[in-house]
Amino acid sequence: MAVLPITVLGDAVLRQRAKRVSQVDGSIQRLVESMIETMRDAGGVGLAAPQVGVPLRVVAIAMPGEEVITLINPEIVKRSGERTVTEGCLSVPGYWAEVTRSVSVTVKGRDLQGHQVRVKAKDDLLAQALEHEIDHINGVLYIDHLESLDELRKVAPETEGEVSAEL
Repeated sequence: MAVLPITVLGDAVLRQRAKRVSQVDGSIQRLVESMIETMRDAGGVGLAAPQVGVPLRVVAIAMPGEEVITLINPEIVKRSGERTVTEGCLSVPGYWAEVTRSVSVTVKGRDLQGHQVRVKAKDDLLAQALEHEIDHINGVLYIDHLESLDELRKVAPETEGEVSAEL
């Protein structure tokens, strides 16, 4: 395991659609372990493989006090409702904005053992993180949901760790 450098806005890997993982093997498991260590080191809630420069459809999400959710080739199969949430991103450091996300999200994918799994979330940080990280593997950043970059707000130094979701 290793803490990996986080790619930031301007890096081409963040704007490309990531490739499907054909087989969950040791290299994917090592990638996930490093992603989790990187996410924790950076104080994030979620991390997608493109955020560490790897164009694969792999995401890890760590809700406070819960086990890490790892999804290989995740897809949103159902979403409903709309809500406004405060969002930040490890790949767009120092900024946050109000973004519209779904109230309810259902995602399917594979776990680290290669088994098909479904994750359902409603009106919480997990629903937001699922959409945010799946956006990443599709080459979309949260700032793409804004009408204007003028909506971005600079993170005040004393509140840096308080933005609801550094994803």
